Amino acid sequence: MIEERAVILSLENKSDDAKSHSVATLEIERKTACGLCGQTRGCGNSIWGKLFAHQSSAFKAQNRINAKVGDSVIVGINEKALVKSALLLYILPLATMLIGAILASHFRQTDASAMLGAVIGLALGLLWVKGHTMSSSYFRLQQPVILRLASNETEIKFS
Repeated sequence: MIEERAVILSLENKSDDAKSHSVATLEIERKTACGLCGQTRGCGNSIWGKLFAHQSSAFKAQNRINAKVGDSVIVGINEKALVKSALLLYILPLATMLIGAILASHFRQTDASAMLGAVIGLALGLLWVKGHTMSSSYFRLQQPVILRLASNETEIKFS
């Protein structure tokens, strides 16, 4: 599991069948060297952060440990799921783009047909990825999990 510290912003109660559980909205706690990111003074990195939106990136996870709003928790995501997602989202569209360019240039040996084949291959790859990621089994594997309440842990752990 790849673990990171997060804060619970809100809780929603949901009930499925006979089981009742809550879904927590979380935000990752930012770690900066000086703590001045997002303020009006500070290093050049804070300027880039303001320009490119150091915005809140809230996400949801099931709250199976019954944490409360404001609690600092450790959330985790399966590293195999992360690698699989990276391969699926980056390598597959690039591979279909390359195959499309090769096939198109094989049948019509012009640069324009190779470019058109690459665009068509990329579009087909992206459509396949979109269809695959819409399945509920894909999302269940990718969901972050609240592992435990955070104590005074300061490092990211890889286990």
